[in-house]
Amino acid sequence: MTALLAIARRDIRIALRVGGGALIGVLFFLTVVVLMPFAIGPDLNLLMRLGPAILWLGALLASLLTLDRLFMADHDDGSLDLILMSRTPLEFTCAAKALAHWLAAGVPLVVATPVLGLLLNLDATATLSVALTLLVGTPALTFTGMIGAALAVTLQRGGLLLAVLVLPLSIPVLIFGVAASNVAIAEQGTMAFGTPFSILCAISLASLVIGPFAAAASLRHGMD
Repeated sequence: MTALLAIARRDIRIALRVGGGALIGVLFFLTVVVLMPFAIGPDLNLLMRLGPAILWLGALLASLLTLDRLFMADHDDGSLDLILMSRTPLEFTCAAKALAHWLAAGVPLVVATPVLGLLLNLDATATLSVALTLLVGTPALTFTGMIGAALAVTLQRGGLLLAVLVLPLSIPVLIFGVAASNVAIAEQGTMAFGTPFSILCAISLASLVIGPFAAAASLRHGMD
């Protein structure tokens, strides 16, 4: 447990320092959301209807932008070999690294959502709904993306492969995240919101279980 906490603290410190990647994800998220009103035009009703999808798409792309650093930095400085030779189960190490990545890169996106919701003409209820779905759904983006990051870590130009691998896995998260947000905005009742939101929670829980084992198996195979 001590080793896992040390790995998580180290990854968070690296991500939060200048050039560590977490700030890049937030700035990219901000850029995508700010540009959308200029592309859509002055139709505020259309902007409000598209707001949840824009926020979710921005969060997905920002998360994808920082995922390649999950294992690549460790591979470049040689610490990935030490992690593989450690007596700590690799699955637990992968889970700790993914949790640290989410805390450093995913949580700031959730925190920034209320501010960016104002730019998309979302009211307080809509903004809270989107932030809640992002809080539940972004762990799924991280833990499924970790599988692609593990597969691409030993390959040249792995960043391109990472995007090809991760985007199809992220489609269910995007669908149910936007669906839950739209239902909440349309005020169709608690039960209507609960269905896509529950499925989104289930996807996140499944990714928490499957992601570390799949990533550990990919790392063992790739580093042989």
